[in-house]
Amino acid sequence: MITRITGILNRVLDDEIRLQVGPVEYQVLIPECVRRNIQAQTQAEITLFTSQYFEGNQMASRFIPRLIGFTSEAELEFFDLFCTVEKIGVRKALKALARPVREIADAIQRQDAKWLTTLPGIGPASAEQVVATLRRKVTRFALMPTATEGAAQPPTVMKQSDILAEVYTALVALGHNPGTARDLLDKAAAGGKKFDSVEDVFQAIYARSSS
Repeated sequence: MITRITGILNRVLDDEIRLQVGPVEYQVLIPECVRRNIQAQTQAEITLFTSQYFEGNQMASRFIPRLIGFTSEAELEFFDLFCTVEKIGVRKALKALARPVREIADAIQRQDAKWLTTLPGIGPASAEQVVATLRRKVTRFALMPTATEGAAQPPTVMKQSDILAEVYTALVALGHNPGTARDLLDKAAAGGKKFDSVEDVFQAIYARSSS
């Protein structure tokens, strides 16, 4: 089992990256919270903590090995814990982790099911189940220092990723599907544009929409 991988970040796609390790390019699935932390590091060397699972159809007897990557061991451990919730599979968990782990864990600890429904793919019933299953297991994740999220990233990238993550969550809550929300953010941030606040990002999105 591959538990950690280091290579050159070739491409960042919607829900995966392509990582060059020697002559081999790996496909690594990532959640939105990781994507926002590493998207500015294309062509740089990064290290991801990884987990593997097999995706496929038992009836068809065809399974494909998938590699999942995170920027810290804590993120990976939280993801594994999140997957223990009934009816939360790997793909649903990946989709749901659109906010930093610390924020999600804090909401679970506070039993704030309403906040959890702002995560992609998490409805009211799923949110209640997440709280019931994990509320006594997430304390150490809720207390993670801010710098732990994407610890390998410079402070400026960290701040930018938090702003973009908040806008992403807001766009999904407003009814945009995850792919459209990512596309709007990527276009607003095209050319490496930096933002100082959530309001600045929305202004950039609306400016593009009206042009």
